[in-house]
Amino acid sequence: MTSDPTGTRRSPWAEWPLDREVVIARVVDAPRPLVFEAWTDPAQLPAWFGPEGFAIETKAIDIRAGGQWRFDMVAPDGTRYGNRMSFLRLEAPSLIEVDHGSDRDEDPSAFRMLVTFDEQADGKTVITLRQMHPTWARRDAVIGFGAVEYGGQTLDKLARHMQARGQQGMA
Repeated sequence: MTSDPTGTRRSPWAEWPLDREVVIARVVDAPRPLVFEAWTDPAQLPAWFGPEGFAIETKAIDIRAGGQWRFDMVAPDGTRYGNRMSFLRLEAPSLIEVDHGSDRDEDPSAFRMLVTFDEQADGKTVITLRQMHPTWARRDAVIGFGAVEYGGQTLDKLARHMQARGQQGMA
């Protein structure tokens, strides 16, 4: 949450035009601090991030406000997609805000992403990805190529990663 000049708390996406937004959510059976850590630990994030069948090859990773994660997402057919996440804000354990696009400066297709982590009473975490695309047409294009499905696969991989880490902790 952010505050306006009067100190009133408001949603960080209150000004976002909803016709440019993509929202993907998933419940993960793990405590919120551990799920947040999976997003902010340079060893964990590349291990689970990306759609099914894609590999992540990190070029540089600095997960802090002002830092960047530069990586190639490698498709099953070997096609490489250069990516860059620029971290704008991290509020443990509740929120991460990034600009995400291709691994080049001034990417006109880059989008803002808010990742929120909410704890359920049963200890599970609701993770919500909110993508704000630069135009309605760009939002329509990413939905058209399967971004919602791929985002869901990514969160499924996160859930499996958290399950595996929980089982390791019990051994």
